[in-house]
Amino acid sequence: GCWESLAAAIEAGATSVYFGIEHLNMRSRSSANFTTQDLHTIVERCQEAGVKTYLTLNTLLSDRELPAYLAAAEEAAEAGIDALIVADLGGAAALHRTYPELELHASTQMSAHNAEAGRLLQSLGFSRMVVARETSYENLLQLVRSSPIEVEYFIHGALCVSHSGQCLFSSLVGGRSGNRGECAQPCRLPYASARRGESAAYPLSLKDLSLAEHVPELIRSGVSSL
Repeated sequence: GCWESLAAAIEAGATSVYFGIEHLNMRSRSSANFTTQDLHTIVERCQEAGVKTYLTLNTLLSDRELPAYLAAAEEAAEAGIDALIVADLGGAAALHRTYPELELHASTQMSAHNAEAGRLLQSLGFSRMVVARETSYENLLQLVRSSPIEVEYFIHGALCVSHSGQCLFSSLVGGRSGNRGECAQPCRLPYASARRGESAAYPLSLKDLSLAEHVPELIRSGVSSL
């Protein structure tokens, strides 16, 4: 989301980076989002380093947002983006119809976690799906064997207390939808039971995911991207 992070990823040896621009992504409230005007510079800098670029257009869309969504995709295509990460099936259909040459990756927000979903996504123009962070290793092995499209797997970062990409907690208690890139992370707050006289704790806040020690076996599993 910022130039410092981009430089760090390239320097650290990343073979691809994903990032968002001002809107239409799952970190829409972040102050560290690139602008549409940055797209060409980002892609050029990454291409020079041999790094692929993926633009996140992975929020759920309303009809009135579709023109801006397609315009952002056009800008990305002109800049030479390698793929778009998307979550809205209607938006994906419009993208594939309008820009059939653009590679599409299914965001974890799309909840595509089995081979049947992979077959459906392939028919809609997708080449990769990003599975839920909570997917077990056994299920991942079976999915990689059976999926007709590539599988990407998260190995580091925050774990959602709900089904990955489908939580409504923030929207219900604060009017900020996690499916619209505005999650306030109420699950990270302390909670207590007044009836039981419990002291405040963090029963919903999961430890972050850290699978660095398991990278060799994940590579052997056949996943396409970590």
